[in-house]
Amino acid sequence: MKKAKITLQRKRLNNEQIGCYFSDEDNYLRNMSTVLSKEQLRGIANEYGTPVYVYHAEKITGQYQKLQQAFRQTNTRFFYACKALTNINILRHIHSLGCHIDCSSINEVHLALRAGFEKENILYTSNGIAFSEIEEAVSLGVNVNIDSLSNLEKFGKKYGHSYPAGIRLRPNIMAGGHLKISTGHEKSKFGIPIEQLDKILALVDQYHLHICGLHVHTGSEIKDVAVFMQVADIFFDLVPYFKELQFLDLGGGFKVPYHEQETGTDMPLLGQKLAEVIQKLKDTYHRDFQAWFEPGKYLVSECGYFITEVTVLKQSSSTTFAGVNSGFNHLIRPMFYEAYHRIENISNPNAPKQPYTVTGNICETDTFATDRLINQIREGDLLVFYNAGAYGFEMGSNYNSRFKPAQVLVKDGRAQLIGRRDVFEDLLRNQVEP
Repeated sequence: MKKAKITLQRKRLNNEQIGCYFSDEDNYLRNMSTVLSKEQLRGIANEYGTPVYVYHAEKITGQYQKLQQAFRQTNTRFFYACKALTNINILRHIHSLGCHIDCSSINEVHLALRAGFEKENILYTSNGIAFSEIEEAVSLGVNVNIDSLSNLEKFGKKYGHSYPAGIRLRPNIMAGGHLKISTGHEKSKFGIPIEQLDKILALVDQYHLHICGLHVHTGSEIKDVAVFMQVADIFFDLVPYFKELQFLDLGGGFKVPYHEQETGTDMPLLGQKLAEVIQKLKDTYHRDFQAWFEPGKYLVSECGYFITEVTVLKQSSSTTFAGVNSGFNHLIRPMFYEAYHRIENISNPNAPKQPYTVTGNICETDTFATDRLINQIREGDLLVFYNAGAYGFEMGSNYNSRFKPAQVLVKDGRAQLIGRRDVFEDLLRNQVEP
């Protein structure tokens, strides 16, 4: 089939009433794919400037549908781990799909309520927090997971059996793509250590606690389905101790492919294995359980594109540096987690590839990629970072007093501003001048 020519209808910027539209041919291509084209990305960069985060709603929809299909054999609920990306427009889109939401702070709970999520579909799981935050979560009527013996005792003293709660456990399982995103190992701060089960049960008995769920999250970037089955085995042994259990929460952390040759978690296989576990639990204990998962990165990572402009080229004896108008103040994952993001020159996509070290404009070492083969780069070219939807903008800052970038959502063929770029006044917004 002859490739349709993609055009972009431009609109004049007008404060918050900003949007650009794609042609009918472009909409046709978009409906065939959940990937935004280079033409679309260039058009958005021209319309909104750079650096800019771009999110594709249909990709989020597609990822959620994959989950529903993979786990169709079981009674499974999905709670979007919104710490990955909390823009209110993203939350509203995810709510429109029927997905629930997982919150790691009380402020995320308030954002979820504002986005329209019903309280019974909000899960609050935090760690190292004051008990007053848990009290506020209870006052809002959301699902609560308790992360420490200290807060479990305080919860028991105040609520007893009157408010159901889940318990987050630390299983002493090392999993995840990097130590900084592994949360289930024996030195992790997350959850109550599994070896303290006797103390948990003593508190449950003393305060007649209504424990409705058990929660284990071992980390992020988990490709091996066997890790989730290890968690399932732990749950299997714990079920007899908790007579009012309704759900078993296996956390999230599904592997998302970042490198070109990578594959993600085999979701159909995980769904099949989970169905076997749920059936085994039913056969053994004659009880039905819901399975809960908390996908964050899985839902939004691949929907995101981060577009930057090359501001300077520097040549040294062994390296060509391509400096862009961004830094770890906008995308810290490569520096913080040594994370890989595919980078493409969308201004010169057919040129021969050469090795470049892509760096930022922050007064620190902020290298995005070293000796990466990229189509020949010229000053003024646009570089796009793929898989930028999760923990990109969300972990951004104003370091070096630089502005946070704009955010744009593409939905139904229309690009709409959902987060304006900072202006100078934003740097002074919370400062107090005598």
